[in-house]
Amino acid sequence: MRATLAGILAVAAAPVIAGAPRVAVDVGHTLAAGGATSARGRAEFEFNRDLARDLVAALSARAVAVTLVNEDGLIPTLAARPEAAGEVDLFVSIHHDSVSESELERWTWNGQPRTYSDAWQGHSLFVSQDNPDLPRSLLCARSIGARLQRMGFVPTEKNARRRAWADRQLAVHYYDNLVVLYRTRLPAVLFEAGVIKNRDEELALMDPARRTRMADGIATGILACLSVEPLSAAKAP
Repeated sequence: MRATLAGILAVAAAPVIAGAPRVAVDVGHTLAAGGATSARGRAEFEFNRDLARDLVAALSARAVAVTLVNEDGLIPTLAARPEAAGEVDLFVSIHHDSVSESELERWTWNGQPRTYSDAWQGHSLFVSQDNPDLPRSLLCARSIGARLQRMGFVPTEKNARRRAWADRQLAVHYYDNLVVLYRTRLPAVLFEAGVIKNRDEELALMDPARRTRMADGIATGILACLSVEPLSAAKAP
């Protein structure tokens, strides 16, 4: 049975955050190290920045105090990202996924040789068991995942080949040694919006209306998870 947002939040007890929630939205990668390259040759950083900006707008519309980290793509280190967030209730790092080299196929786009893989598509989420507030991190990841699935967004199981499940139904994985998830005082979630090496999903992820809708779902999930107190970080059944 598909998890509902109400079901995920049933583990919570009472309102916890007084005043406006505070969230940091981190643009993954940089101008110099752009991350993965899409099937048509666009840097992951550009996808990340577009979705991060839409998420900031969606959170701001809900009266959330938002800090956008690394919008200019010039942040010097991974450790500097949580530091730049300041005192917030949640740190969310926005990324887009790729595939392994062995899965890539060759094609030509606009006269340029490119690589692609249409084998995988869909979003996924990551938390670290070494984060100082794993219960909150995990609750927020589950809340985001539940909301997106309720809206019709389909997750991927691609990353289960290397990362253990925290919640398989909601596509949440453990990624314990990722700097932005554990080297911080903040609850933290990394969100992979989709697979940009997939030619169809690449175009979908570039569509402004779909991107705005995804950002709206993420924002709804964030606001829900910050309104309650998680009881534990127990794995989902």
